[in-house]
Amino acid sequence: MKPTKKQYIPKIPLTWAIWILATLLAGCANFSNDGGFSQVEKMTMEKSGMDIQWVRSSQDQDRIDSRIDQLLSTPLGVEDAVQIALLNNKELQAEFYELGISEADLVQAGRLPNPRFSMLYGRNSSDYKIEQSFTFNIFSLLTMPRAVEIEKRRFEETQKKISVKVLRLASETRKAYITALAAKESVQYMQQVKNAAEASSELARKMAIAGNFNKLDQAREQSFYADAALGLARALQAKTVATERLTRLMSLWGNDAHYQLPERLPDLPANAEELPEIEKLAMEQRLDIQSMKFRTEALAAQLGLTKTTRFINVLELGPARVLEGDRGDPYKKGFEIAFEVPIFDWGAARVVRAESIYMQAVNQLSAAAIDARSEVRESYFRYRSSYDIARHYQNEIVPISKRILEEKQLRYNGMLVSVFDLLAEARSQVVSVNSYIESLRDFWLAQSNMQMSLIGKPSFSESNTS
Repeated sequence: MKPTKKQYIPKIPLTWAIWILATLLAGCANFSNDGGFSQVEKMTMEKSGMDIQWVRSSQDQDRIDSRIDQLLSTPLGVEDAVQIALLNNKELQAEFYELGISEADLVQAGRLPNPRFSMLYGRNSSDYKIEQSFTFNIFSLLTMPRAVEIEKRRFEETQKKISVKVLRLASETRKAYITALAAKESVQYMQQVKNAAEASSELARKMAIAGNFNKLDQAREQSFYADAALGLARALQAKTVATERLTRLMSLWGNDAHYQLPERLPDLPANAEELPEIEKLAMEQRLDIQSMKFRTEALAAQLGLTKTTRFINVLELGPARVLEGDRGDPYKKGFEIAFEVPIFDWGAARVVRAESIYMQAVNQLSAAAIDARSEVRESYFRYRSSYDIARHYQNEIVPISKRILEEKQLRYNGMLVSVFDLLAEARSQVVSVNSYIESLRDFWLAQSNMQMSLIGKPSFSESNTS
């Protein structure tokens, strides 16, 4: 039986194996087509039902401009205002480039540092000494998978953070819209108060000239008119401030800034939402909590990497050749290895620093979770109490004020009360209606804050219930 012939398997030098492996790994670290934006877009659609777009070309901007022109062609609804802000807000567009920065860090983590070439050249007459080496950082090759995993978690954290910012912009725009519309409606009613007070003051002036009205009552009517004029001026100021804030959030200017709002706020819903498990719901949905979890996990991985590299974090290996003697002598071939010798720095400081940063993040995450539970409880209480207050105005105070005015009208027709009593009651009813508008505004603001508290940290600054 003939002995089988052994198959020849060519041996690949170590340095060539390192080079091939490094090339393959570096080839895996590439940029995505959308820079991670699709994930943010998906979360925004799930949480708000709104479109977003990252403007990276003039064609993108043209499409957005066309969409905005369409939305502004009719009186602006609250959802239209939110959509314009999400498409057009320039600060949000700037935030989207955080995705590019974070993805660049991820891609960089998946690429080895460039190889190092070194050469020594020495000559004494015809005696030469030449040393050449071409080395790779092998330690980076060993730690690359963990470094990539760390940056991947940071990239996911960035996506969550930007999603929260998108949804917070939507919430702030919705509240700015409600505030601006309520201010517009208040101006209309304060104008009615001023008109009634002006008519009363003018009538008192004419009666005083005719000798049918004393100076005290005339001064009282003039005071009512002065207060009404001041109230209207303040209402106009509040309207301008609120409208300009909405305009800034939508990043509108020029002719686009002269948009039209509807005449009144949406009506109060028939019933308030019942959310008995709002804390559980918030813990499942809060993107800011999820973002902090990703950060904590990345720091945990970073701590493990720091402990791994505490003694040696540079290890270079590669082919080398040396010539000693005459220029025509053959080179001596071999390899060069270089690494740090932990004599002065044993890496303890780096480990302690990494441990401290990690434990800091753990406690920050715990604090954020506690705050989130409190925030949703508070936001839901504000929502329910604001609903009850607005409902009380709608069902009790405004109808009673209306009935009183009707009774005064009947008594005036029977000459049982004076025209001044009738005008005073008319002013009182308008003030009651205006208070109802404010309570309705506070309800819609509280609802927006409650919805935001289920996604991220809410802001109560716009609500008068704070």
